[in-house]
Amino acid sequence: MKEKTLLNHRELYVTLERLAYQLIENHGDFSHSAIIGIQPRGVSVAKKIYSLVSSILNVEDIKLGFLDITFFRDDFRIKKDSLKVSKTSIDFLVDGKKIILIDDVLYSGRSVCSAFAAINSFGRPLKIELLTLIDRRFSRDTPIQADYKGKEVDSFNTERVVVKWEETHGEEGVFLVDN
Repeated sequence: MKEKTLLNHRELYVTLERLAYQLIENHGDFSHSAIIGIQPRGVSVAKKIYSLVSSILNVEDIKLGFLDITFFRDDFRIKKDSLKVSKTSIDFLVDGKKIILIDDVLYSGRSVCSAFAAINSFGRPLKIELLTLIDRRFSRDTPIQADYKGKEVDSFNTERVVVKWEETHGEEGVFLVDN
C-alpha cells in the first residue's frame, strides 16, 4: 500500500494550533459556543482542538461533546457491514449555542449532513459551523463546505486520507493511501 505524507507530526500540530486560533478569533471566550466531534474519527480532532483552545484561553469550562451519527446516515439500512455504533455524549443544551462540528476528513459531505440532523434532534443551535482537518475538494455529493480547514487535498476516489494519532497508531500525521 503506497502512502504519501500530507502532514507530518510538526505540520499537523501547527495546523491544529492555527485552527484553534481561528476559532478563538471568531468565538471569543467560548461562553456561547460548543465543540462537538463526530464519532468516531472527529473525536480525536475535537479533543486536540478543545485542549488547545482551553490552554490558550486558560479556561476549563468550554463545552465539549461527541456525536454518533449512525442512525442518521442515509445508508445505514442498506450497508452490508454490521453497524459500529459509538456513544453520543452531549451533556449541555445546544439551544442558542454556536456549535463547532468537527470531523477529521470532509469527503462526500454525507456524514456532515447526517450530523446536522443528529444535532437538530438535540435542539436548535444558533449556528452550526464545520471544522475539518482535511478537505478533499472536488468530491462532494452534497453542497457542504467547511468553515475552518486544516488543509485542502486533491485526490482520486481510489485513494483515502488516513489521520494517525500517537495514542492509537503509534505515530502522528496525515497520509494519502491507495485503496
